[in-house]
Amino acid sequence: MPRTRTVERSRLVPHTIDGTTHLVLDRYTEDVPLPPRDWDRIVLTSVTAAAAVIGAASILWSTASIGSLLDIVVPLTAAAYAAALVFDLVWLSCMALEWLARYDQERAVLPRRAGYVALGIAMGAVGTHGWISGEFAIGCVAATVSGLAKVMWTVVLRHHSKPLDARTQQWVDAERAKAGGRLAMVSVRRELTRAEQAVTAEQAALSGASGLSPDGNPDRPESQQESPDSEDQPTATGPMTIADAVRTAVSSGITSPDAVLRYVRKVADANAKESSVERYLRGTRKAS
Repeated sequence: MPRTRTVERSRLVPHTIDGTTHLVLDRYTEDVPLPPRDWDRIVLTSVTAAAAVIGAASILWSTASIGSLLDIVVPLTAAAYAAALVFDLVWLSCMALEWLARYDQERAVLPRRAGYVALGIAMGAVGTHGWISGEFAIGCVAATVSGLAKVMWTVVLRHHSKPLDARTQQWVDAERAKAGGRLAMVSVRRELTRAEQAVTAEQAALSGASGLSPDGNPDRPESQQESPDSEDQPTATGPMTIADAVRTAVSSGITSPDAVLRYVRKVADANAKESSVERYLRGTRKAS
């Protein structure tokens, strides 16, 4: 007889009282068959858990052995065992990177090779501890603990890895490159924005020092009086606050209070008060 489990379901049914019918919610239970046990998944999960336990035991064993070796020359015992922990953590970290690259065999090559190199160094350190202690054979046996843990994890990773065919891999690489390009453009646009703000501040400083308008022509109040509508008045609120404009001007090399005030009124607030700009200017100079 197949195994079943009880599931609570609901449905809308008509219900009539005094000739008026409404749809009401009716709850009921139903026995549904259970799927057969996925023994493949159970076995794979058990093997992965066993590999995790073996890896933890390998870390403890190697740390104790290499820490005892380093403790001979290091006066601080805690530092010796902390350094010993690095030996196994390196190749375990390389295996974690190999796991992340399980869908891209080309990217998994480097962490796999680096993991083998780190494993060889760790096993050599454990064997050296046994040789110094006068038990070289025991040291060799102890070194195989890390080797067995590495072999176990390599087999598990190979079983979990899902290589892609050549065309699918090229498609994935193209999508990854597209996303990487968009991410890189964020920092590039930020850099360009800073450069444009610096150029604007520099132009404002030069025009203020030479008595020229930003377009390179001398200021002519009489011309402005003759054609008052020829130039739009600046808006009261610009793209930056007064504090931001002051900091931008100072960072661009503008030191004259009058030049800073002109720049603030140009890019931030056309009605900015001189006292407010001077207060922000003093605060910016103190902070720098």
